[in-house]
Amino acid sequence: MPILSPTEIYGEAVFLGVNPDRRRGLETESRDRVEATYAGFEGDAHSGLTRPACSRVKLQYARGVEIKNARQVSIVSEEELAGVAADMGAEAPLHPGWIGASLSLRGIPELTHLPPSSRLVFDGGVSLVVDMQNNPCRHAGDAIDAHWPGLGAAFPKHARDRRGVVAWVEKTGALGVGEACRLHIPPQRIYAPAQKTKGAAG
Repeated sequence: MPILSPTEIYGEAVFLGVNPDRRRGLETESRDRVEATYAGFEGDAHSGLTRPACSRVKLQYARGVEIKNARQVSIVSEEELAGVAADMGAEAPLHPGWIGASLSLRGIPELTHLPPSSRLVFDGGVSLVVDMQNNPCRHAGDAIDAHWPGLGAAFPKHARDRRGVVAWVEKTGALGVGEACRLHIPPQRIYAPAQKTKGAAG
């Protein structure tokens, strides 16, 4: 019995980017087309089947421990970034590449709140699985400052709940700018027992 339900929500890829060398900074370079492999976007420094644990999972693993890479792709919303930029006082849209996005989508409402395990299934066959929400950080703010001096510090505050999601590749293939995708979602229900624990409140 199928467990994932196709919705009538569709998006369009308006930006694709790769970061060939993380030592050069957070920003991604624009691409018209990328090859999505089981490790992520080909040529991207964040690709890989595994990754070292970082501060995002410090309550689960010691830093540096090898874990599954569920952060292969950073996805943002064109509409959410426009709202963030406006609230920051910017006079132009926020470029997704400045904050390290691999993919920017147009048309998916409240993208940052997509349920974990949602699928974004593209017309060309590529499918991305949403892992979880991506939290804004000062590193993205620093990258923004290089283009909008003095505004970057405001990014973490205004981007909360609008920073997008991270995902991993479930179905490989080529993905191009302008390609459409359909949102598929899993069953949704709040796990009530966790709401009563201290960990859930934190």
